[in-house]
Amino acid sequence: MITSLNKLVEPVLELPRSAKRIIVLTVDISICLLSLWIALYLRLGYFVSLTGNALIAGGVSIALALPIFTVFGLYRAIFRYTGWPALVTVVKAAGTYGILYMSIFTVVGINDIPRTVGIIQPILLVLLLGASRTFARIWLGDRYLSIVRHTSRPKVLIYGAGTSGLQLAAAMANSPEMQVAGFVDDDERLHNHVLNGHTIYAPTELSNLVHALGISTILLAMPSIDRKRRNEILSRIREAHVSVRTLPRVSDLAQGKVSPTDLRDLDIDDLLGREPVSPNHILLIKNIAEKVVMVTGAGGSIGSELCRQIVNVGPEKLLLIEQNEYALYQIHQELEAKAAGHNIVLVPLLASIQDEERLHEIMSTWNPNTVYHAAAYKHVPLVEHNPTEGIKNNVLGTLKTANAAISNGVSDFVLISTDKAVRPTNVMGASKRLAEMVLQALAATQTGTRFAMVRFGNVLGSSGSVVPKFRQQIRNGGPITLTHPEITRYFMTIPEAAQLVIQAGTMTKNGDVFVLDMGQPVKIMALAQRMIELSGLTLRDEKNPNGDVEICITGLRPGEKLYEELLIGDSPLPTSHPRIMRARESFIPWEELAAKIKALEVALNVNDVGIVRRMMEELVTGYTPNSDIVDWVYLEQEAEAETLGLRG
Repeated sequence: MITSLNKLVEPVLELPRSAKRIIVLTVDISICLLSLWIALYLRLGYFVSLTGNALIAGGVSIALALPIFTVFGLYRAIFRYTGWPALVTVVKAAGTYGILYMSIFTVVGINDIPRTVGIIQPILLVLLLGASRTFARIWLGDRYLSIVRHTSRPKVLIYGAGTSGLQLAAAMANSPEMQVAGFVDDDERLHNHVLNGHTIYAPTELSNLVHALGISTILLAMPSIDRKRRNEILSRIREAHVSVRTLPRVSDLAQGKVSPTDLRDLDIDDLLGREPVSPNHILLIKNIAEKVVMVTGAGGSIGSELCRQIVNVGPEKLLLIEQNEYALYQIHQELEAKAAGHNIVLVPLLASIQDEERLHEIMSTWNPNTVYHAAAYKHVPLVEHNPTEGIKNNVLGTLKTANAAISNGVSDFVLISTDKAVRPTNVMGASKRLAEMVLQALAATQTGTRFAMVRFGNVLGSSGSVVPKFRQQIRNGGPITLTHPEITRYFMTIPEAAQLVIQAGTMTKNGDVFVLDMGQPVKIMALAQRMIELSGLTLRDEKNPNGDVEICITGLRPGEKLYEELLIGDSPLPTSHPRIMRARESFIPWEELAAKIKALEVALNVNDVGIVRRMMEELVTGYTPNSDIVDWVYLEQEAEAETLGLRG
């Protein structure tokens, strides 16, 4: 019996709304008559046929009940009327009905109809109504809600009808989050064929499919394709204005199997659009494997990735130097989990690179073979507003770390530099170029420690990168804030940058400045537009005032350049690695530079920002500040002096 009823569930639910209402009305008419028949039996003690006045009593019941139930909304959506709120509604409707019915058959009275029937029948009616709604909820409701949830799931297309796409579709068959509406594939032989119940469409139909099928997301299930092909597909998807999620590379899939949990937002390197070069393993292990390695700024974006790459290679010990307690705790915890089962000693050390005694203490205790110096203040506007602290950290901190390395017999010292060191317009860039010059000069005075500097542009996904900032702004509905429509930057992913830094550090003869091939510079406006489109949204501008996300131009910040460069001179020399070049950069001999650094330190200690700026302009070739002094302390002191002058 139960099995037969269950088979009727879907046919009943598939009936048109009008047919369902007729069924419910028929049930309620039957309940009116049934409750009257039972009420007469309970009063008289025997069953009577509904004829004569008894039939009239049944007709009156129907004539009162149906309009009242309609007014109380019992026929709008039957599945809404379940549970306590439903019972209250049914009782109210039946109560109103009962008062009217009792007034006719109990107060006024009708021949052959006992007056108590006017009381008993409404009571039975409310019980039978409640029972009928409860039965409908139990029989149909759960399946109905399941169908509603199933059909209301966002529809997606899987791009790629190969093994990965097929596995993904099978894994998503019962997904509560998405429903597969079909496949898209480049292979013309598959078009219009059906695979596991889903049609395979041509990529040229994408825009039409998005509108016709109500597609919200494209799932890119082609983990084996190269970067060029992936970029071509992403360009096609952008035109359809639909969001994209993707599977990771085949090597990153657990046991080569696909599941919905593998889906993720587009990689940052998908937005960058360049094919990474596989690292040279010999260069990676040369200065790290089975050695004591030290990383300053270990909790920062570059420093932490250097630590991850170093642990992968297998050092004997890794010294993590960081002045931020929480950042040090985080990277230490992560690396401990990563190094579990390997014979690698991790030593988290709280220290500032401006504390020379602490640096000597650390290096004399563990005698590191290689030092990667990533500690620096790198945020251009912040350093511009706090210039003396930026120079102390980036220049004097580098000098103190280098001196400690020389004194303690460190074999290799690698400085992480920046493209902002080339013809700088800001304090941060000038300080990093001066740090390079310090190491170049020191390298010329000794041969015990080999110094290398590695210069590159912005890394995508770092704490100061525009990508996570833009992504959050898009999630918030915009606007995306951009300092200038023409601003252009070089970009590289953090893992690629860290691997290239390690490899470049092994190539130095001593005092070399290496430049990483960053590919073509990226216009930030174009990057923002691409991120909007690949989120399935549209740009709101003059051409499209009804778009989803607007880009607001806020103006260049102090010290910010429109374009960055990687070389001061010309004609960089190639190296054995296709993405690493050797720059030819001049420097001041240490005998002359040391005296100037001492004088600079005196000015820094008294925070004489004007003199500090002039000295930096003299020391760093091409340093041309593009804004007035914006040091917060200097500006406040100037304002106070002006106020006192006015009062005087």
